[in-house]
Amino acid sequence: MEEEYIRIISITTIRIISWGLIFILVRRIFSSYSFDFSTRIVSTLHATIAVTLATLSIQDWSCPVCPIASTSSLRQMETLAFSLSYMIYDLICSHFDQVLSIDNAVHHSVCILGFVAGLFYQKCGSEMVAAIWITEISSPFLHLREILKEIGCRDTDLNLAADVFFATIFSVARMVGGPYLVYVTIPADNPILIKVYSILIDEYDLHFVLGYTYYCFINCS
Repeated sequence: MEEEYIRIISITTIRIISWGLIFILVRRIFSSYSFDFSTRIVSTLHATIAVTLATLSIQDWSCPVCPIASTSSLRQMETLAFSLSYMIYDLICSHFDQVLSIDNAVHHSVCILGFVAGLFYQKCGSEMVAAIWITEISSPFLHLREILKEIGCRDTDLNLAADVFFATIFSVARMVGGPYLVYVTIPADNPILIKVYSILIDEYDLHFVLGYTYYCFINCS
Protein backbone atom coordinates (compact mmCIF):
# COMPACT_ATOMS: atom_id res chain seq x y z
CA MET A 1 0.00 0.00 0.00
CA GLU A 2 2.76 2.44 0.97
CA GLU A 3 4.65 1.67 -2.24
CA GLU A 4 1.50 2.43 -4.24
CA TYR A 5 1.15 5.83 -2.56
CA ILE A 6 4.81 6.64 -3.23
CA ARG A 7 4.33 5.67 -6.87
CA ILE A 8 1.26 7.92 -7.21
CA ILE A 9 3.06 10.85 -5.55
CA SER A 10 6.08 10.40 -7.82
CA ILE A 11 3.99 10.21 -11.00
CA THR A 12 1.88 13.20 -9.95
CA THR A 13 4.99 15.29 -9.21
CA ILE A 14 6.52 14.46 -12.59
CA ARG A 15 3.27 15.36 -14.33
CA ILE A 16 3.02 18.70 -12.50
CA ILE A 17 6.48 19.57 -13.79
CA SER A 18 5.47 18.34 -17.26
CA TRP A 19 2.42 20.62 -17.30
CA GLY A 20 4.67 23.53 -16.38
CA LEU A 21 7.06 22.72 -19.22
CA ILE A 22 4.16 22.40 -21.67
CA PHE A 23 2.89 25.82 -20.60
CA ILE A 24 6.34 27.38 -21.07
CA LEU A 25 6.54 25.86 -24.56
CA VAL A 26 3.05 27.09 -25.49
CA ARG A 27 3.85 30.54 -24.07
CA ARG A 28 6.96 30.72 -26.25
CA ILE A 29 5.10 29.68 -29.38
CA PHE A 30 2.23 32.11 -28.77
CA SER A 31 4.24 34.89 -27.12
CA SER A 32 2.29 37.58 -28.98
CA TYR A 33 -0.92 36.50 -27.25
CA SER A 34 -2.00 36.91 -23.65
CA PHE A 35 -1.10 34.79 -20.63
CA ASP A 36 -4.71 33.61 -20.50
CA PHE A 37 -4.50 32.44 -24.13
CA SER A 38 -1.68 30.02 -23.29
CA THR A 39 -3.36 28.70 -20.14
CA ARG A 40 -6.52 27.98 -22.13
CA ILE A 41 -4.59 25.94 -24.70
CA VAL A 42 -3.02 23.85 -21.94
CA SER A 43 -6.41 23.51 -20.23
CA THR A 44 -7.97 22.33 -23.50
CA LEU A 45 -5.24 19.70 -23.81
CA HIS A 46 -5.94 18.47 -20.28
CA ALA A 47 -9.71 18.39 -20.77
CA THR A 48 -9.41 16.41 -24.01
CA ILE A 49 -7.06 13.82 -22.51
CA ALA A 50 -8.98 13.65 -19.20
CA VAL A 51 -12.31 12.97 -20.93
CA THR A 52 -10.64 10.32 -23.09
CA LEU A 53 -9.09 8.60 -20.05
CA ALA A 54 -12.37 8.83 -18.13
CA THR A 55 -14.26 7.28 -21.05
CA LEU A 56 -11.74 4.45 -21.38
CA SER A 57 -11.98 3.70 -17.65
CA ILE A 58 -15.74 3.02 -17.72
CA GLN A 59 -16.29 -0.58 -16.62
CA ASP A 60 -19.99 -0.99 -17.45
CA TRP A 61 -21.46 1.04 -20.33
CA SER A 62 -25.01 0.13 -19.27
CA CYS A 63 -24.27 2.01 -16.01
CA PRO A 64 -21.28 4.37 -16.47
CA VAL A 65 -21.07 5.22 -12.74
CA CYS A 66 -21.12 1.56 -11.68
CA PRO A 67 -19.95 -0.14 -9.59
CA ILE A 68 -20.86 2.35 -6.88
CA ALA A 69 -18.60 2.74 -3.81
CA SER A 70 -16.23 0.08 -5.09
CA THR A 71 -12.45 -0.25 -5.04
CA SER A 72 -10.93 1.92 -7.77
CA SER A 73 -9.38 0.21 -10.76
CA LEU A 74 -5.82 1.01 -11.82
CA ARG A 75 -7.07 2.94 -14.85
CA GLN A 76 -9.40 5.02 -12.66
CA MET A 77 -6.54 5.78 -10.26
CA GLU A 78 -4.35 6.89 -13.15
CA THR A 79 -7.13 9.15 -14.44
CA LEU A 80 -7.52 10.77 -11.01
CA ALA A 81 -3.75 11.24 -10.68
CA PHE A 82 -3.62 12.79 -14.17
CA SER A 83 -6.26 15.42 -13.36
CA LEU A 84 -4.81 15.99 -9.88
CA SER A 85 -1.45 16.94 -11.42
CA TYR A 86 -3.16 19.40 -13.77
CA MET A 87 -5.24 21.01 -11.02
CA ILE A 88 -2.14 21.57 -8.86
CA TYR A 89 -0.23 23.00 -11.83
CA ASP A 90 -3.10 25.30 -12.82
CA LEU A 91 -3.58 26.52 -9.24
CA ILE A 92 0.12 27.42 -9.08
CA CYS A 93 0.07 28.92 -12.58
CA SER A 94 -2.90 31.16 -11.75
CA HIS A 95 -0.79 33.00 -9.16
CA PHE A 96 1.47 34.27 -11.95
CA ASP A 97 -1.43 35.88 -13.81
CA GLN A 98 -2.19 39.55 -13.27
CA VAL A 99 -5.74 38.78 -12.15
CA LEU A 100 -6.22 36.03 -9.55
CA SER A 101 -9.70 34.47 -9.67
CA ILE A 102 -10.92 33.56 -6.19
CA ASP A 103 -13.70 31.37 -7.63
CA ASN A 104 -11.19 29.46 -9.74
CA ALA A 105 -8.82 29.04 -6.77
CA VAL A 106 -11.64 27.69 -4.57
CA HIS A 107 -12.84 25.34 -7.32
CA HIS A 108 -9.34 23.97 -7.89
CA SER A 109 -8.73 23.54 -4.16
CA VAL A 110 -11.95 21.55 -3.76
CA CYS A 111 -11.06 19.38 -6.77
CA ILE A 112 -7.55 18.75 -5.42
CA LEU A 113 -8.92 17.69 -2.02
CA GLY A 114 -11.46 15.43 -3.73
CA PHE A 115 -8.86 13.76 -5.95
CA VAL A 116 -6.48 13.28 -3.02
CA ALA A 117 -9.30 11.69 -1.00
CA GLY A 118 -10.16 9.38 -3.89
CA LEU A 119 -6.53 8.31 -4.30
CA PHE A 120 -6.02 7.91 -0.56
CA TYR A 121 -9.08 5.73 0.03
CA GLN A 122 -8.71 3.99 -3.35
CA LYS A 123 -12.50 3.87 -3.51
CA CYS A 124 -15.26 5.58 -5.48
CA GLY A 125 -13.24 5.43 -8.71
CA SER A 126 -16.38 5.16 -10.84
CA GLU A 127 -17.99 8.21 -9.25
CA MET A 128 -14.79 10.30 -9.28
CA VAL A 129 -14.06 9.52 -12.92
CA ALA A 130 -17.67 10.32 -13.82
CA ALA A 131 -17.23 13.69 -12.08
CA ILE A 132 -14.16 14.39 -14.21
CA TRP A 133 -16.10 13.49 -17.36
CA ILE A 134 -19.04 15.71 -16.43
CA THR A 135 -16.91 18.73 -15.48
CA GLU A 136 -14.44 18.52 -18.38
CA ILE A 137 -16.61 17.49 -21.34
CA SER A 138 -17.59 21.11 -22.07
CA SER A 139 -14.21 22.68 -21.26
CA PRO A 140 -12.71 22.54 -24.79
CA PHE A 141 -15.63 24.58 -26.13
CA LEU A 142 -15.44 26.99 -23.18
CA HIS A 143 -11.80 27.74 -23.96
CA LEU A 144 -12.36 27.72 -27.73
CA ARG A 145 -14.81 30.60 -27.34
CA GLU A 146 -12.16 32.80 -25.71
CA ILE A 147 -9.34 31.62 -27.98
CA LEU A 148 -11.37 32.52 -31.08
CA LYS A 149 -12.09 35.98 -29.68
CA GLU A 150 -8.40 36.66 -29.07
CA ILE A 151 -7.34 35.62 -32.57
CA GLY A 152 -9.91 37.97 -34.10
CA CYS A 153 -12.85 35.63 -34.69
CA ARG A 154 -15.31 37.41 -32.40
CA ASP A 155 -18.86 37.68 -33.78
CA THR A 156 -18.25 35.02 -36.44
CA ASP A 157 -20.23 31.88 -37.27
CA LEU A 158 -17.41 29.78 -35.84
CA ASN A 159 -17.55 31.65 -32.54
CA LEU A 160 -21.34 31.33 -32.46
CA ALA A 161 -21.06 27.57 -33.07
CA ALA A 162 -18.59 27.30 -30.18
CA ASP A 163 -21.03 29.23 -27.96
CA VAL A 164 -23.93 26.95 -28.88
CA PHE A 165 -21.94 23.75 -28.38
CA PHE A 166 -20.61 24.95 -25.05
CA ALA A 167 -23.99 26.10 -23.72
CA THR A 168 -25.71 22.86 -24.77
CA ILE A 169 -23.07 20.41 -23.52
CA PHE A 170 -22.42 22.39 -20.34
CA SER A 171 -26.09 22.67 -19.41
CA VAL A 172 -26.89 19.00 -20.01
CA ALA A 173 -23.75 17.73 -18.25
CA ARG A 174 -23.96 20.02 -15.22
CA MET A 175 -27.74 20.23 -14.77
CA VAL A 176 -28.53 16.57 -15.52
CA GLY A 177 -25.34 14.58 -15.02
CA GLY A 178 -24.18 16.52 -11.95
CA PRO A 179 -27.31 16.12 -9.79
CA TYR A 180 -27.62 12.45 -10.81
CA LEU A 181 -24.04 11.79 -9.72
CA VAL A 182 -24.73 13.41 -6.34
CA TYR A 183 -27.94 11.36 -6.07
CA VAL A 184 -26.07 8.05 -6.42
CA THR A 185 -22.98 9.12 -4.45
CA ILE A 186 -24.55 10.42 -1.23
CA PRO A 187 -26.58 7.31 -0.21
CA ALA A 188 -23.75 4.91 -1.10
CA ASP A 189 -21.16 3.69 1.38
CA ASN A 190 -18.62 6.34 0.42
CA PRO A 191 -16.11 8.19 2.66
CA ILE A 192 -17.50 11.47 4.01
CA LEU A 193 -14.86 13.50 2.13
CA ILE A 194 -16.08 12.08 -1.18
CA LYS A 195 -19.68 12.95 -0.32
CA VAL A 196 -18.73 16.52 0.65
CA TYR A 197 -16.69 16.85 -2.55
CA SER A 198 -19.64 15.80 -4.72
CA ILE A 199 -21.97 18.29 -3.00
CA LEU A 200 -19.50 21.19 -3.27
CA ILE A 201 -18.81 20.53 -6.95
CA ASP A 202 -22.53 20.30 -7.71
CA GLU A 203 -23.20 23.57 -5.87
CA TYR A 204 -20.37 25.26 -7.78
CA ASP A 205 -21.80 23.97 -11.07
CA LEU A 206 -25.27 25.29 -10.18
CA HIS A 207 -23.93 28.77 -9.40
CA PHE A 208 -21.87 28.71 -12.60
CA VAL A 209 -24.89 27.78 -14.71
CA LEU A 210 -27.04 30.49 -13.12
CA GLY A 211 -24.26 33.04 -13.53
CA TYR A 212 -23.69 32.10 -17.16
CA THR A 213 -27.43 32.25 -17.89
CA TYR A 214 -27.63 35.73 -16.34
CA TYR A 215 -24.57 36.84 -18.34
CA CYS A 216 -26.14 35.62 -21.60
CA PHE A 217 -29.46 37.28 -20.75
CA ILE A 218 -27.81 40.65 -20.08
CA ASN A 219 -25.62 40.52 -23.18
CA CYS A 220 -28.38 39.33 -25.48
CA SER A 221 -31.01 41.81 -24.31
